Amino acid sequence: MTEIRNSKPYDLEERTLRFAKEVIELVNVLPKTMANIEIMKQVIRSSGSVGANYIEANEALSKKDFAVRIKICRKEAKESRYWLSLVEVTGEDAEKRRQSAVNEATELMRIFGSIVEKTK
Repeated sequence: MTEIRNSKPYDLEERTLRFAKEVIELVNVLPKTMANIEIMKQVIRSSGSVGANYIEANEALSKKDFAVRIKICRKEAKESRYWLSLVEVTGEDAEKRRQSAVNEATELMRIFGSIVEKTK
């Protein structure tokens, strides 16, 4: 018998994990300038934090705790989008990857924003 969780068409834990991995893959092809190195550290932290906080939200002890953690997910996705917009990119492939990550951060922000609204 399959768990209900595995039958979901799109699992947010898996999606946030893929987002963090996508960001890490992008960072690995970016130019290692002084500014980029600092920005890359920030974007790796914030993109990984989206999924980590979502896992915490799923283990929340109360509805209020859940809502707070989902708000943190939204905040970290927004921060990731910010850092991704600042990072220096060279080459068409890297720019496509960056734009894909920005789009995913934006989508995650919207998803978490919608969840926040539904918990009110």
